[in-house]
Amino acid sequence: MALSLSSYASAQTTINALFMSQAAYSQSDIKSMTQDFQKANPDIKVNLEFVPYEALHDKIVAAKGAGANGYDVVLYDVIWPAEFAKFGILKNVTQQIAPSLKDKIFKGAWTTVKYADKYWGMPWILDTKYLFYNKKILKEAGIQHPPRTLDELYTQAQIIKQKGLLKYPLVWSWSQSEALICDYTTLVSAYNGQFFKDGKPQFAKGGALKAIQFMKKTLDNKLSNPNSREYLEEDVRKVFSSGDAAFALNWTYMYNMANDPKQSQVAGQVGVVPMPGAKPGEIAAVNGSMGLGITQNSQHPKADWKYITYLTSQAVQEKYAKLSLPIWKASYNKASVQAGQTELVQAAKKSIGAMLARPQTAQYPRLSNTLQQSIQLVLQNKQSAHESMSRADQLISRLH
Repeated sequence: MALSLSSYASAQTTINALFMSQAAYSQSDIKSMTQDFQKANPDIKVNLEFVPYEALHDKIVAAKGAGANGYDVVLYDVIWPAEFAKFGILKNVTQQIAPSLKDKIFKGAWTTVKYADKYWGMPWILDTKYLFYNKKILKEAGIQHPPRTLDELYTQAQIIKQKGLLKYPLVWSWSQSEALICDYTTLVSAYNGQFFKDGKPQFAKGGALKAIQFMKKTLDNKLSNPNSREYLEEDVRKVFSSGDAAFALNWTYMYNMANDPKQSQVAGQVGVVPMPGAKPGEIAAVNGSMGLGITQNSQHPKADWKYITYLTSQAVQEKYAKLSLPIWKASYNKASVQAGQTELVQAAKKSIGAMLARPQTAQYPRLSNTLQQSIQLVLQNKQSAHESMSRADQLISRLH
């Protein structure tokens, strides 16, 4: 018996996995998923570690020097694949992904883990920003439907303000932070803009410039809450939930919280649609998703991949769909996934397929900081949009 136990122990593979502590899935949820995986795969043991999002990037990078004693499976943000690929932190798993699998998962979800035409993991936590609206306020303003274009959003905000229903109908998370870049990317998506062309920055032209001009216009005409320039997503949620905004751009999580009467004054009046584009029929979205990848140092990638494919499987994602919407197209037609969040699921079906990735570069942290500062100069009336973004083009061209 002792010999049998010894043989079992030696045959068992141990995986070290790193997650963030405030993911769409809670620590207890990830532990439950992992326990179920281990029951189905008794030859694999998974050691879990959780850190705050702010520490996740540096933990992954620092572990590269730990060799075989580092992490095997890591959760990473959509903005990191370029850096992680360049510096050899993640394994290229392109060959493990069957062509038939690609069509079953939203195209926008794949952009989470794709860089340089290669795949560096599997998409897992799927998220984008939606346009939330107050149904009661729109009805009082005589507005028959939520906006279908950016111009219509602007016009409806004007109507609501002119009728004295709200001082500032629009609220955003435009603090000098990554939240600002996410809102900005959504608007660039709305104007069909691009960040780079032939390797050159395009922030001072086309849709990238129009996005900044739209932001500034809503502030100049007192349609956007001026405090948006200091707000993060939680501030936006609180303003909207208190009834002080008719429209808000925010992540999936706000839907259930704004509809909770214990923490919202607008529960039951919350509508949600994809962010409209510049033209009728078009929509806008930013990729705020996260993926699971295998580190370059891992000594047992087959076991790692088995764990990743289990966590990202359709069955597991559907089981936990109230926490994070699945990456699988077919899931959105199931009653169990739609229950209690039909409106959100209908919006997600469209938005997830249209998600635009933030600028892809191994120098992303520096690029993001440059963009944050440049956009804030415009929003604070210190520089014109063209002047500030032309300067951003110059600075970013040195990084890219």
